[in-house]
Amino acid sequence: MLTTVIFYLTAAVLVGAALGVITSRNPVHSALFLIVAFVSSAVLWLLLEAEFLAIVLVLVYVGAVMVLFLFVVMMLDINAATLREGFIRYAPLGAIVAGILVLELVSVIWYRNEGLPVGRELVPRAPDYSSTEELGRALYTDYLMPFELAAFLLLLAIVAAILLTMRQRPGLKAQDVSAQVRVRRGDRIRLVSMPAEAEPAAGAGEQGAGDPPGGRP
Repeated sequence: MLTTVIFYLTAAVLVGAALGVITSRNPVHSALFLIVAFVSSAVLWLLLEAEFLAIVLVLVYVGAVMVLFLFVVMMLDINAATLREGFIRYAPLGAIVAGILVLELVSVIWYRNEGLPVGRELVPRAPDYSSTEELGRALYTDYLMPFELAAFLLLLAIVAAILLTMRQRPGLKAQDVSAQVRVRRGDRIRLVSMPAEAEPAAGAGEQGAGDPPGGRP
């Protein structure tokens, strides 16, 4: 009974936070609503006894990704007035997409639930059961190839993003690492031979800077 109450309360908070993300006029408020949505999703994962996924959701998305989002939003100094103008323009299209998603969810839950564990009561796991161990075993045995493929695609996306930001632009100072490695002493230091200068006459250095050329009167 308590688990059911917690589930419905958390689900209501999650739905409200998701609506706040897409309806908020301020980008910072949208990011904060998204943090609330992530935390609520982590609570739902805990109710499903998936502790690893809940911790990863909080540490990775809330602790790293959302902080990065907030930094980007604050550094870009987005004009809120422009966002308000586009909200009314794209509101009908967003409502249509949201309606399609709701219909798909309803069809999965009510009409295509044959064979799916919908409405089935969860069986408590043994105290020594580890969801992290089961997830790791599944990733590195049955789903090893898709897991490695996803890692390769993420690495490719990182490299492509770096290449796009490192493109040649006028006035950009780029660093040539290979040229720095091949540098020699003669390229940085040049020794110049200069003739020695004659020593000044005796007593010339004792004359004051404000005295006349002939000395003090």
